[in-house]
Amino acid sequence: MNLAFAAAGDDGKPKLPGSLHLNRRLDAWLSFKADGSVTIHPGKVELGQGILTAFTQIAAEELDVAPERIRIAPTVTGASPNEAVTSGSMSIQEGGMALRHACADARALFLSVAAQASGVPLEALRVEDGRFLGPAGEVGSYAALADRDLLGTEASPDAHPKPPGARRVVGQSFPRVDLPAKIFGEARFVQDLRLPGMQHARLIRPPAIGARLLEAPPGTIRDGDFLAVIAPTEAEADRLAARGEREARWSAGTGLPDLGTWLETATGAESVQLERGEDAPVARRIRRRFRRAYVAHASVGTCCAVALWDGAVMHVWSHSQGPYNLRADLAKALRLAPESIVVQHVEGSGCYGHNGADDVALDAALCARQRPGTPIRVLWNRAQELTSAPHSPAMIVDIEAGLDAAGGLAEWRVHVRSNGHSSRPGRQAVPTLHAGALIEGGQPVPPSINPPLAGGGGAQRNMIPLYRVPRLKATMTQFTDMPVRTSALRGLGALVNVLAIESVMEELAEMAGKDPLDFRLRHCDDPRAAHVLREAAAMSGWADRARLPEGEGLGLAMARYKNAGAWSAVVARVVTGERVRCTSLHIACDMGEIINPDGAMNQVEGGALHGVSHALHEAATFGPDRVTSDSWERYPVLRFRDVPRVQVKLIDRPEQPPLGVGETTMAPTMAAIASAIHQALGIWPRRLPFTPENLAESE
Repeated sequence: MNLAFAAAGDDGKPKLPGSLHLNRRLDAWLSFKADGSVTIHPGKVELGQGILTAFTQIAAEELDVAPERIRIAPTVTGASPNEAVTSGSMSIQEGGMALRHACADARALFLSVAAQASGVPLEALRVEDGRFLGPAGEVGSYAALADRDLLGTEASPDAHPKPPGARRVVGQSFPRVDLPAKIFGEARFVQDLRLPGMQHARLIRPPAIGARLLEAPPGTIRDGDFLAVIAPTEAEADRLAARGEREARWSAGTGLPDLGTWLETATGAESVQLERGEDAPVARRIRRRFRRAYVAHASVGTCCAVALWDGAVMHVWSHSQGPYNLRADLAKALRLAPESIVVQHVEGSGCYGHNGADDVALDAALCARQRPGTPIRVLWNRAQELTSAPHSPAMIVDIEAGLDAAGGLAEWRVHVRSNGHSSRPGRQAVPTLHAGALIEGGQPVPPSINPPLAGGGGAQRNMIPLYRVPRLKATMTQFTDMPVRTSALRGLGALVNVLAIESVMEELAEMAGKDPLDFRLRHCDDPRAAHVLREAAAMSGWADRARLPEGEGLGLAMARYKNAGAWSAVVARVVTGERVRCTSLHIACDMGEIINPDGAMNQVEGGALHGVSHALHEAATFGPDRVTSDSWERYPVLRFRDVPRVQVKLIDRPEQPPLGVGETTMAPTMAAIASAIHQALGIWPRRLPFTPENLAESE
């Protein structure tokens, strides 16, 4: 992506792509070795999404070296570029384009030095697998110049990455660099990390929200209401934790409101997100309300961290999505200077949102402070994973929409009610980590926030329909109270907003007597949105949907993630019985330039299957004073036996900027399932998840 490099940035400096603008030194991004290898230093982290493979391809492409020569350094605070958080499907746009530019600049810099030293004109040189070749043969290499400190400079805004037609590595499927170690059982995950002399800690959580610790059992470590045990082995730690849970004395909790009623009546900050157009005559109008319960991240691998306090520096090994942001909150909670904390990223099981990875890092640091010089490993259990990590907020979306006399869209009003969707660390004055509120002198976790709509939004993400409508008003109530800690989960508010938009479009099409696809295309001015709609419909046999057997349905939905990212259209097929089953998905996705088609396909499929799980299964439950969905039996998710067939068409546009795809298919998949349920059962599902109990309440 060749941005307007000569244009000044907000800080007065020449604009550089993505994260490179704030991390301008080339040696922060890559280094060359005398053995011919190249080490890249990304600040974005691997979450299972395959980003390190894409970075390998980008670097190999721009440097003209074999991908096998690329090494990837772990992200470490103080050493790696500060790329904030790996989230929002922005890693390629921010980190990948920064790396592309940095590598292109490094290539030009090294070739310039080789040209000067050899006397061969620069335009006569080419690079083959790291060697610089002129008309008469080799005149140098990255390896030969590795000790010259040529990268100790800021990136130039004048660097020119390869044009699309010259790329040979990018755009091809390439084997995942992280998979061999995982397939063959090597210790790649933080859960597998073992350091010399390491001991194991287990946590004893308050039995109710707001409960205070009255008496700590012997053999435990305590800091305020934070309680843990430490032992040489995991088995002993588990035994001590079980005894501690029996013997610890706690006060009563502060209790929870009836969350269903609270969601309807809670007050908060009111805002107008967007308003445009003038009132127009409305011939027919509908008002619809959509609801979603709280949702857990439900990571299969439970959260884990290792910490070592040496008396001066706190070392933390974490699967955080934002090592620098985590360091900022650890510094506040531990009352240490940020420079006295080193956070090193180690892969964990994928979370696709703000799960407990940051929380468990503080847990480990608090335990390590009690055992100076000893590495301490903390591993959450399943109940802690499902109850202590932030939840995605419950939401209500109200839409009022109308048709004109000709059956076209005339007006659209949407109002969203929700808590904020982000309490990631490093963004507020008070730590947002779970144990930060438990320790002596700790403060309550502040209410979650929403990014502005222009930055992608939180609760309001994708609340603005892509379809042409003369009159539009979008408003939001962001609750000021937060009875349940909430934060980002894959898609944020888009999951409910896209469901609401596409369901209302479906119902308006029926009112107008139009096919749902034709009605969408009639109001779609975005050619790339129209393209994915047509492609998904063609793949799925949309024209024959009226001939489906009784009790089956085919549903269609489309969204552009954040209204600024990748476009996806999904056609879902469902079969109804005792429960609804999704049997197939047909997906068309336009993400601009595709770095690694196989990796992109995995992301598209994974997001869609996550959407199936949310649509049909997932909802947290609560008692009077605690989360009760604390096991897989109480928090069901999609099982392998129910995974639908998935067919994907990727629309490659190498001349366009790349767009992330990790979150683009989840919301339209959920909306397409709702549409298919309507065809199968004749009802309009508006309460997530689409369980028999919730469908029984549908109109």
